[in-house]
Amino acid sequence: MYLTPQHILIAGASGLTGEHLLDRLLNEPTITRVLAPSRRPLAEHPHLDNPVGELAALLPTLQGPIDTAFCCLGSTIRQAGSQEAFRAVDHDLVLAFAERARALGARHLLVISALGADARSGVFYNRVKGETEQALIAQDWPQLTLVRPSLLLGSRQEFRLGERLLSGVMRWLPGKYRAIAATTLAFALWRLALEEGDGLRVVESDELRRLGR
Repeated sequence: MYLTPQHILIAGASGLTGEHLLDRLLNEPTITRVLAPSRRPLAEHPHLDNPVGELAALLPTLQGPIDTAFCCLGSTIRQAGSQEAFRAVDHDLVLAFAERARALGARHLLVISALGADARSGVFYNRVKGETEQALIAQDWPQLTLVRPSLLLGSRQEFRLGERLLSGVMRWLPGKYRAIAATTLAFALWRLALEEGDGLRVVESDELRRLGR
């Protein structure tokens, strides 16, 4: 039986998309608790439970019940410092978060992946994203939603020169390649969380833009 999300777990709540999603979750009348572990403290809210520290260390301490989990974790190779460090976040930590969310009772997991995610890709970034998707599918979730946004638009705390240069071009590309605002993606994630259904759903960036209007 499908239930409207009430008890939420979110990773990456201080990130570009995560902060917009968290704001929406905390203002939804149906939600009674948002569990949002983060590296630095978040603004206080009556419905927010905010353990502070490194996510990997916090995961075993998190307590349920949880019915819906959002994973907004994401890095870049430059930000992480190496390919190995990037994989540790975008693959290993994502999977560990998903396993903990399932153990706490979540039946629906929504994960931000990336445009071009493909485990067979010759591009390291896309290959890791694809391998992460495959590993999440192998966890056999009752309901799993993988979203593949194009370049995200919004004000980041850290400066990313490559994204700044690409954004001017990708705003005008067709279909799923067009850049998408983080606020749009956050709204699309919430709408997807409200959808009934079982099994796997993969949502490309053009559909995310439509859902997030």
